[in-house]
Amino acid sequence: MSIVDIATLMIGRGGSSLADKNILPVLGVPLLLWSAAAARRSRHIRRFYVSSDDDKILEMAGRAGYKPIRRPDELASATAQSCDAVRHAYKIMTEDGGPPDIVVVQHANVGTITEIMIDECIDILLSESGTSSVVPSHDKAEYHPMRAKFLNKDGLLDQAIPGMASANRQDLPKCLFFDHSFWVLRSTAIFDPNGQPPWNCMGNAIRPYETEGCLDVHSLEDLELTARWLIENEVPPPTY
Repeated sequence: MSIVDIATLMIGRGGSSLADKNILPVLGVPLLLWSAAAARRSRHIRRFYVSSDDDKILEMAGRAGYKPIRRPDELASATAQSCDAVRHAYKIMTEDGGPPDIVVVQHANVGTITEIMIDECIDILLSESGTSSVVPSHDKAEYHPMRAKFLNKDGLLDQAIPGMASANRQDLPKCLFFDHSFWVLRSTAIFDPNGQPPWNCMGNAIRPYETEGCLDVHSLEDLELTARWLIENEVPPPTY
């Protein structure tokens, strides 16, 4: 079996309704370092990068050995697309150490992951040549799209997906939602022009890695919930 080059890329913007959320302390440790520590303990990952427009994020990830990639302003706005930032970073990663075969995309505002989760997703991708990506996903049946409603021009609710929808969740086809804690992407999927929207860098053969969901931090309460999860799951504190 040939050697597979696996790199990780942490992504995070400076702008947020919660100032500096990616580096706020959780159990005394900046949030993004919890995710970085999980990647550093991975059996597979050997190259580490961080893409951001924010000096504090770049510096903090650098403490964990992540090489900085300065994200241009047009890829750092509130409407910028994550996949565009991944493609920009991939080209720089390739110039630095050659093209990685697999990229683990980490979201800087999520600390509720472990190296076991990362490695199991990588193992799945390595074992399935036809799979373009493996993405942690969770079941949220109460928000099933077949039960969703659109607000129409009259301020009333219309069925989002036409057709009969059962009031019983058990009658609906299984539906999963991405955690957005991390993605494991095959490099060939990253630039696939026909990848599945809205995150087309995942390609079209996306394998879910089922979880109970993650805690992407957007509020101070989310930081407290992250701390509780880390304690309950006995995640060791980062050491660098």
